[in-house]
Amino acid sequence: MSTMNDGSTINDGSTINDGSSINDGPPDYEDDEAGVIEIPYQSLSADALEGIVQEFSSRDGTDYGESEFSLADKVAQVEVQLKSGDLTLLFDPIAQSCQLVKSRDWKSNL
Repeated sequence: MSTMNDGSTINDGSTINDGSSINDGPPDYEDDEAGVIEIPYQSLSADALEGIVQEFSSRDGTDYGESEFSLADKVAQVEVQLKSGDLTLLFDPIAQSCQLVKSRDWKSNL
């Protein structure tokens, strides 16, 4: 489980801020409300964005090539890619999770 600074979880969907499980079934969304939403990173607070970028950067299995990088270096690289438009921030309201994806991959699937 990945926990944000504010106590919320990111990406694994096991608990939410109040400690309840989101695996009890999906929220009751209307069809037009369901689906992945692109979130402009500029709309997030600095703390929320930092938490998402840190969680993404610290995932096991992230391949940075032959060189090893510190978490701070990884965070800086992800921030540059996000701000340059190379990465897109997505939110899944059903899974209550965030994801950073390559913008070209996301836009090609629209």
